[in-house]
Amino acid sequence: MKPFLTLLLFFCLNAVFATGPKHQYIKITTAQGECIIMLYNKTPQHRDNIVKLVKKGFYNGTLFHRVINSFMIQGGDPDSKNAPAGKELGNGDVGYTVPAEFRDSLFHKKGVLAAARDDNPLMASSGCQFYLVQGKKFTDAQLDSMEVKRLHFKIPQWEREIYKKTGGVPHLDKKYTVYGEVISGLPLIDTIASVKTDSNNRPLTDVKMEITLLKRRKAKKLEKEMRKSGGDEVSSLLNQ
Repeated sequence: MKPFLTLLLFFCLNAVFATGPKHQYIKITTAQGECIIMLYNKTPQHRDNIVKLVKKGFYNGTLFHRVINSFMIQGGDPDSKNAPAGKELGNGDVGYTVPAEFRDSLFHKKGVLAAARDDNPLMASSGCQFYLVQGKKFTDAQLDSMEVKRLHFKIPQWEREIYKKTGGVPHLDKKYTVYGEVISGLPLIDTIASVKTDSNNRPLTDVKMEITLLKRRKAKKLEKEMRKSGGDEVSSLLNQ
């Protein structure tokens, strides 16, 4: 009986330690700093696509090629690697798109990762280009006006509070897929958004990036630290 209990305990402990993190995380590193992004499980096709590209090293050496202060910073164009100064960028792709994954709980608050796209009728996302939202803060009056003139739907009250307190770009909601969120290093967005740009919104000094996937052990430790911080906001985030 004793050997059986020992074996049972071994398998129980092994199961506990073998449990992986709930989410996958990517780290963007630039000369201006770095940030860590949680990829949402509610948008599995976008999550799996960027993880696939990151594992291949696809983004390493690409640029944040389109930067608009108080709006967003965009990158992921493969043509931006070693692009000569002044060249207009933003048309590079990987030959496929990702179906739109709109979710009511995912919106364009400051710090989210979202997929760029062209004007295709299905609103399918670029297979590689993305942006990080900076945005700005809004008043109730401004949000009321946007609901009528641009969105044609009501913004939930809890989202309104975030747009007023933290900021974002609400006019993009339900038009571009949001599929991740910066959980560490948020000031990097402000830093890059403030750089000087040319007439095509390309930074005059290249902002190169490297994107890596956090290893399971580090991701698990990160989630443990997040849970320790507690609060409804963290619980909600871990359920995305």
